[in-house]
Amino acid sequence: MDALKKIKSATLIEALIATVLIVVIFIVSSLVINNLLLNSFNNNTNKIENRLSQLEYEYQNHKIQLPYNESFDNWNIIITKEAKSKNGISLITLKAEKNQSQKTIIKKRIDEQ
Repeated sequence: MDALKKIKSATLIEALIATVLIVVIFIVSSLVINNLLLNSFNNNTNKIENRLSQLEYEYQNHKIQLPYNESFDNWNIIITKEAKSKNGISLITLKAEKNQSQKTIIKKRIDEQ
């Protein structure tokens, strides 16, 4: 007669609440993962930093003349030479600005020429 015993089951409301909780947790986790991936793609500046290093190398080896302007992958690159200071040192400024956002990368190097 044990086979005919009633089995306790969840009510419809409990099942709906559990389903809603699972869906909410899934949506929140999806939004967090999406935000992390989007930020990692937007903050990836490896290509432009490599290009700035290449241009610095080219300047050191007299391949380019200053002032220098270039567009590279939605970035505007400007290289300028600042006037010599009191101690006779001049600086080279490598500046990259992204077209779509206000992101700017600035590198300053001592001019050895």
